[in-house]
Amino acid sequence: MTIKKILLVDDSKTELHHLSDLLAKRGYSVRTAENGEEAMRRLGEDKPDLILMDVVMPGQNGFQLTRAITRDPQYSDVPVIMCTSKNLETDKVWGMRQGARDYVVKPVVADELIAKIKAFD
Repeated sequence: MTIKKILLVDDSKTELHHLSDLLAKRGYSVRTAENGEEAMRRLGEDKPDLILMDVVMPGQNGFQLTRAITRDPQYSDVPVIMCTSKNLETDKVWGMRQGARDYVVKPVVADELIAKIKAFD
């Protein structure tokens, strides 16, 4: 599967802008969501090829949202990469247990993120 459409979930407008710009410049089609409810709505509108998921958000956090998405048969084939400032090993382990396929710590290193995305191509 070639990754073309990415859903970016983050409650920070600055982070959404920065990552959207970074991904768009590399040819990806990016849709954004600022919380879990909006992310689920976006999923229903147009299924992405990959999801970049922040952890710390109001309401449903990224761990909970990742678990809900990866356990839903309709979306279980969509890889989720956690993209968060939470950099403890326990956070990474917990994220992977929730169904994430990879984990990136902010501030994001562009080449590292792109390499992780391309690993799913």
